[in-house]
Amino acid sequence: MLDAALVQTGAFLAIGIAAMGSAYGCGVAGASAVGAWKKCYMQGKPAPFQLAILTGVPMSQTIYGMILMLMINGSKAPATNWPVFLAMGLLGGIAIALSAAFQGRAAAGACDAYAESGKGFVNYLLALGVIETIAIFVMVFAILLMGKLG
Repeated sequence: MLDAALVQTGAFLAIGIAAMGSAYGCGVAGASAVGAWKKCYMQGKPAPFQLAILTGVPMSQTIYGMILMLMINGSKAPATNWPVFLAMGLLGGIAIALSAAFQGRAAAGACDAYAESGKGFVNYLLALGVIETIAIFVMVFAILLMGKLG
């Protein structure tokens, strides 16, 4: 029973920690978007909707944490492998969360730059996509490792 509980703990750590990173990233980007919209209003410029898109970009890391959680939870490997699942959930969740947090910081800069210039939206998304790739790599490599467990 304890082995299974520790596997479940690892599974929940994956999504729980990833979601913390997404919350932070969206919060930072959202705060910047609000400030950028205020600048636009003060200058009599229309407030760009694209800032809402940039604000939500770090949310996808919660999905990667959820996928990792479901993969850990549904693994056919014996529960005696709980140390691997616990480490995978903890370290995977942290890595995915850091990706979301730094993506949010980059999105904050993108919000400010786009509101001021009205240019470069696709370029900003490309930079955010590079940061996102780290979370995808972590998720995929963890899934590949689970396949080796049995």
